[in-house]
Amino acid sequence: MALEWVMLGYAAGAEAIMLLLLTLPGLDPLRKGLISVTRSLLKPFLSIVPFCLFLLMDIYWKYENLPSCESETCSPSEHLRHQKSIMKSQRNALLIASALVFYWLLYSVTGLVVKIDQLNKRIEKLKAQD
Repeated sequence: MALEWVMLGYAAGAEAIMLLLLTLPGLDPLRKGLISVTRSLLKPFLSIVPFCLFLLMDIYWKYENLPSCESETCSPSEHLRHQKSIMKSQRNALLIASALVFYWLLYSVTGLVVKIDQLNKRIEKLKAQD
């Protein structure tokens, strides 16, 4: 089960790095190549959405079937294991949320950068006509 979380973490990290590189000022020479790479990767990264939904259902199922440890009969080790399981679920839910937010931001920022480039080309063309 850990492999899925590692893959999701790598995907979220890649999204964050691409988002950072797209929004950093001063990288204009690299921006055109980065835009084309990002636009070509947006469709494969869309598979993150159903994957995140699957993992979210997995967390929910584990949470619903988790034995409760609220009574006095729980040993300290059982109580600790219960708390660790809750913490892992919360961490994984945070990873899911960050991957989805990074994908949405990357999609939005890429669209805005492409529109800005198109408008800059249009401005240059209008200046050249005058």
